[in-house]
Amino acid sequence: MPSQSVLEQKKVIVEELTARLKNSVTGLVVSYEGINTEDDTKLRKELRENNVHYSVVKNTLLSRACDEVGLEGIKPVLEGTTALATSDSEYAAAARILCNYAKDHDNFKVKSGYLDGAVIDMDTITALSKLPTRDVLLANVLGAFQAPIASFARAIQAVVDKGGVEACLAAATEEAPAEEPAAE
Repeated sequence: MPSQSVLEQKKVIVEELTARLKNSVTGLVVSYEGINTEDDTKLRKELRENNVHYSVVKNTLLSRACDEVGLEGIKPVLEGTTALATSDSEYAAAARILCNYAKDHDNFKVKSGYLDGAVIDMDTITALSKLPTRDVLLANVLGAFQAPIASFARAIQAVVDKGGVEACLAAATEEAPAEEPAAE
């Protein structure tokens, strides 16, 4: 039986994992078996740069934390080597980085994940991994907002280039055929 101090340490770890799971918007559970130190260092660096918290965890401790936050659906995959990647702000960062990494490394596998407190399947994780970065998405939205304004500005400039509103109206009346009065 473990000593009281070991049990206290484990309780603290479970509390930290529980808080991490509760405060994150998304997370992935991966099997990191068979990767070398150099590749692991590169992966951790990329995850840090994208504000993804990545750490190796004990399956039993993560299982208890999952019970605390209602993520029981993750428990069946908690075997072998396990690491947890969580993000507090960006939904797709962890999935994008870890799925791309798994493509290049046969032993590295994404096991499961969650999104906004609900366990998600591998199809959803794959779909998340294909989303562009937050900055690219924001640029696309901004471009969509700017398109109508830019079109309006070009139309106004065309009116000015033709000599103003009066010139455009005169041209329109010259081009339009005169209507014949209706016979009674």
